[in-house]
Amino acid sequence: MKNILTETKNGLLPLDEIKEQILPKYNLKNVSLTNIKFKDTEKQRAVYRVDLHEKSYCLKKVYYDEENLLYVYSALEWCFRNGINVPKLLPTADGNRYIKYKDMLFILTPWLDGEKCDFDNLNHMLVSSKTLGKLHKTSVNFYPIEGSFERETFEDLSISISKHFNQLLNSIDKAYFYKDRFSNLFLNNLDENLELAKISLEISSSINSSNLSRSLCHGDFVNKNILISDNEISLIDFDKCRLDYCTKDLSYFLRRLLKRETTNWQINLTLDILNSYMEENNLTEDDLKYIIAYIAFPQKFWKLSRDYYRNIKKCNRNAFILLLEKAIKRSENQLDFIYKLIKSFNKYYTTRI
Repeated sequence: MKNILTETKNGLLPLDEIKEQILPKYNLKNVSLTNIKFKDTEKQRAVYRVDLHEKSYCLKKVYYDEENLLYVYSALEWCFRNGINVPKLLPTADGNRYIKYKDMLFILTPWLDGEKCDFDNLNHMLVSSKTLGKLHKTSVNFYPIEGSFERETFEDLSISISKHFNQLLNSIDKAYFYKDRFSNLFLNNLDENLELAKISLEISSSINSSNLSRSLCHGDFVNKNILISDNEISLIDFDKCRLDYCTKDLSYFLRRLLKRETTNWQINLTLDILNSYMEENNLTEDDLKYIIAYIAFPQKFWKLSRDYYRNIKKCNRNAFILLLEKAIKRSENQLDFIYKLIKSFNKYYTTRI
């Protein structure tokens, strides 16, 4: 009864109603149903595990409309047909690929077993990177089915970096004005972080966007969306997929990996991952520039200072200080890493950055 009351309060369907109104449309009856994940935000979503006899399924309430769902479906089908293991949308009894019920959209896929990608396991890192290269290589000519929303980004990285750089300069002015504990900590660690921002700005400004590799991109390529079982890899959660620059996927993956304590700015690990990616998909000179510009920018240092000074009159200052201390500790080797990465690219990849 507790689960039913909780779901009703949050605006989701009670479990019994899902069993009675949704699952029978997939010819699934007398099942065991478990709420695995629920996110009650503006884009509300939920994931359920459905067990029946020896088979398990994943029922997902998506947060986007039918046009976007058709795009995601197109991307999954494209990947599946090109040998990439992804969740395959199962048809309903009447041949549809989703259920619309009370203005909610539900999809059903087989339950994919596997261990979440371990960022401390080198083999996991390499096979993940290689699979990402394969996804990009095989989806250069991807196109969604008719009726899909046209998802594409191709954001100019230099514009984004320039905006963030100017916000960082504004934070410096504010720090000299306030001179409180946060400001002193910020200024005492400014030199290396400002140098990182300058490198990022300079390199991003030199990128020729017409020479950046483009394809279907996952959009959220992180370890929780990569499942590995006996060296077989599955990619899940394509909710954010879109046409974009390949290196945005790859750079996002690298930044999430390299800011961790146990894999903190490791140059050899980074080169191994890039080489593994390039076994499947080549990178241009401008792709390499994009990677450096993206991961060089002191993301946490910039964001914390921006948010702190925007909310200085009402924020928890001690909490911001603790977060900044943590960010500084994680980025203490970042500048040396970037110097080494530039040197490695110039040496091994016959490019000059």
